[in-house]
Amino acid sequence: MNYDTIAAVATAMSSSGIGIIRISGDQAFSIIDRIFCPKNAEKKMEEQPTYTIHYGTIIDGTEMLDEVLVLLMRGPHSYTAEDTVEIDCHGGVLVMRRILEVVIKNGARLAEPGEFTKRAFLNGRIDLSQAEAVMDVIQSKNQLALKSSVSQLKGSVKNKIEILRKHILYDLAFIESALDDPEHVSLEGYSEELYERIQKLICEIKNLLQTSENGRILKEGIKTVILGKPNAGKSSLLNVLLGEERAIVTDIAGTTRDILEEQIQLQGISLNISDTAGIRLTDDLIEQIGVTRAREQAKDADLILYVVDSSCPLDESDVEIIDFIKDKKSIVLLNKSDLKPVVSIEMMAEKTEHPVLSISAKDEDGIEKLESQIREFFFQGEVSFNDEVVITNLRHQTALRETENSLSMVLLSIENGMSEDFYSIDLTDAYTSLGKIIGEEMGEDLVNEIFSKFCVGK
Repeated sequence: MNYDTIAAVATAMSSSGIGIIRISGDQAFSIIDRIFCPKNAEKKMEEQPTYTIHYGTIIDGTEMLDEVLVLLMRGPHSYTAEDTVEIDCHGGVLVMRRILEVVIKNGARLAEPGEFTKRAFLNGRIDLSQAEAVMDVIQSKNQLALKSSVSQLKGSVKNKIEILRKHILYDLAFIESALDDPEHVSLEGYSEELYERIQKLICEIKNLLQTSENGRILKEGIKTVILGKPNAGKSSLLNVLLGEERAIVTDIAGTTRDILEEQIQLQGISLNISDTAGIRLTDDLIEQIGVTRAREQAKDADLILYVVDSSCPLDESDVEIIDFIKDKKSIVLLNKSDLKPVVSIEMMAEKTEHPVLSISAKDEDGIEKLESQIREFFFQGEVSFNDEVVITNLRHQTALRETENSLSMVLLSIENGMSEDFYSIDLTDAYTSLGKIIGEEMGEDLVNEIFSKFCVGK
């Protein structure tokens, strides 16, 4: 498969120590020979072995632009599976732009967003799920998301999908063989055997889909809302978690009027955390609006941190909050453990089934227990991506649901005593849906749309 030669700046267009200009395509080596003067002037890059680095200068006619290192990678053993050259220059915006202009002037064209990775996919070096994992690695917001993305880049999703497709393909081939040659291939008792196999496949699909919620949280972060009455210590808790004085803290009830949103990292997990107005009955119109917004934020939260002032008795507002969070994933925090407690863990445990922890935002006591509880809540402690496949991509999730529906139709056809032709139709649909994940059943427009979301140079 031949394409024209493309080039782009592969690093950020900002001042830095090093800038990289990447060239990929059949003309990559001849282009670099026209603009690169190696220290050994007799060297020709087209004659040099792959995986070598050469020192010299980039020139535009007779003008020297920069001292550089040139990396040579011959296809198919390169990122794009094409002949690839990378120019490592000084990381100034002007010098990178000038070198790119010279490369384009000598035969390359400017790469489109994601075109290098798109070529890696089209040339068969990676599948579509691995290509999407490239961007996920770049956009990872926490350690666990990065581990998941690297696992997918190594082929965890691809390998799982290929195994599932192989099972489906076996039955498709068997049915077709039996229908074409009924004298030698018998279908007697086959429906019962197929029914069991399809049930197992559906179970595997369901297990994959069950990981998608954790996958979303890994990728996007846990939407966390801090609730509680005024002066319970919500803003103090936010400041402790952030490690800086971000929220205003005073002894005046109702200081927080609007939503304050921040992102923090806890043991490799991202929390998109919102500090909200204290929930209570009030005649203050602005505070009423803040209370309403607090409730709205909490409705869609993945996690609610309910902060209770343990030095004060519970009242009607606490009863209201406890009722509000009863069906939501929540942790109750008895704050101000540095003061004489009026509300105990045992007392609160009688009123709610949620975990109850004693903390002091002032003394930063109990915060480690909170972090461990959050991790346990969402990932049962540790998360390993060595063997586990976690679905983090909405497109993959949609394709898996389509697969599950098609396989369920096969079961229904067997239960209704339909002919094997009907099994084949739905098995084909399931096989096709799984193919969408790895890019074997994708239209050109959708492929282009996926790669258009990449940055230029990747």
